[in-house]
Amino acid sequence: MGRMRNLGITLLCGLLPVMGCRATRIHDGARIAPLPALPIALSSSAESPSAVTSNLPVIPTDMPDERPLPINLPTALQLAGANPLDIVFAGERLRAADAQLKRANVGWLPTVQLGIDYYRHDGRIQDVTGNVFDTSKSSFMVGATPNVVFAVTDAIYAPLVAKQVVRARQSDVQAARNDSLLSVAEAYFNVQQARGEWAGAADSVRRTEDLAKRVERLSEILVPAAEKSRALTELAHRRQTVEAAAERWQTASADLNRILRLDPSALAAPMEAPHLQLNLIDLSRPLDDLIPVALTYRPELSSHQALGQAALARIRQEKMRPLLPSVLIRGAATNPAGTLAAGFFGGGSDGNMSSLGIRNTIDLQLLWEVQNLGFGNRALVRQREAENQEAILSLFQTQDRIAADVVQARAQAIAAARRLQQAEVELKNAVVTVEKNVEGVQQTRSVGGSLVLVFRPQEVVAAIQSLDQAYRDYYGAIADSNRAQFRLYHALGQPAQCLVNDQNLPAFATPAAPSTAKPADRDDGFIPPF
Repeated sequence: MGRMRNLGITLLCGLLPVMGCRATRIHDGARIAPLPALPIALSSSAESPSAVTSNLPVIPTDMPDERPLPINLPTALQLAGANPLDIVFAGERLRAADAQLKRANVGWLPTVQLGIDYYRHDGRIQDVTGNVFDTSKSSFMVGATPNVVFAVTDAIYAPLVAKQVVRARQSDVQAARNDSLLSVAEAYFNVQQARGEWAGAADSVRRTEDLAKRVERLSEILVPAAEKSRALTELAHRRQTVEAAAERWQTASADLNRILRLDPSALAAPMEAPHLQLNLIDLSRPLDDLIPVALTYRPELSSHQALGQAALARIRQEKMRPLLPSVLIRGAATNPAGTLAAGFFGGGSDGNMSSLGIRNTIDLQLLWEVQNLGFGNRALVRQREAENQEAILSLFQTQDRIAADVVQARAQAIAAARRLQQAEVELKNAVVTVEKNVEGVQQTRSVGGSLVLVFRPQEVVAAIQSLDQAYRDYYGAIADSNRAQFRLYHALGQPAQCLVNDQNLPAFATPAAPSTAKPADRDDGFIPPF
């Protein structure tokens, strides 16, 4: 195969040495920082079809009695960045974090309150010297007041923490896009595998039906009744295999439609042949080259790094809290505790409202707070330090998982490629065996003066069974290879939008031409994981 399967497109943005990805706008006020292009090249070639691919059964576009939904891989990958709910959830979390950042940036600004105050007292009251007497009095005020209550440490460090959280959420959105791309690709190739197996099973049924007809025409001297029953039994089994393959196609289609949020009742009918193989990553690159790339560009690491920086800012915040004051500004122009600060004020005794005029009274306080004689502050510092250690440990766990992802995906891709080579040989020989056995079932030879068939029907049945298994091995190996390629692409941290750009995804009829684009300028604010 290296031929039709290697019609496996060069997805242009995957010409990673020469292209970068632009930032993707999520909403006003927040953007996903683009990741630089990975230093890994894609491979693609278009050679003449092999004997295997030229003899494959005709692949149907849909099944009878089903409503087909034509789709190709570029379209599926486009929808991977648009419809999946995981991306929407991550985007909303980014919007919330961005709103918190904006709020933290203005935390030192006062809240202005407007209002009306009416105060009335009847009965006994005590003056400042301690005398108690009866009086009736009232006051009225229309005005406004500034209301400021904030800790200086919060005003300084809360924006720093919120900024790091926004960075983490930006990386989470990119990670969600990459995860969505992988989920769509895997679901798409599940459909392709099921469709190929269905076509192979249908071809096995056709060959078994032909065998049954040939056996039926032979005399009982050459073919005992038991042989005819054997052929009919195999035909019934082959037809069940077709039904099982159709079920796998339908369930795989439902899963793809669920991820892409398409019509769940439609049957996904890929427009590419299921024996098309993609080569996104050069598998000859050693792990020592691939793992550092993944540990540099995976957005999950950027997210953990930002959360670690936020934890460090919280530690500094708690250490400075008892040293820096809290600021309180409030109005004190109305009774009894004071709410409004400035406005139009008047009052008098016995309900008389007179002496109207302007009044302005402000209460400003600077308060240093030592919580629980300092033990509370110390406990908060230790809590923030523990949260920082937790963030670092989470980063290390993620690094280990990413390295394992690269190793596993590469091993899967290499194993699938090797299996595919053997599956080609298996399928080629299986086709030849079936065809020669079918021809020999009508040919006779003399053995001891009696005519016998060159190949008995049971040998043809065994050959068809081997052919059906060869079809499943062949399409399974191709699908495994394609899935592993996308897993490796995902494990290396390449931004999903590189694969879903319309202009960069060519049609699947011919291999893409090399890109002449220049490298994008590095202006992404990326900080390597600590």
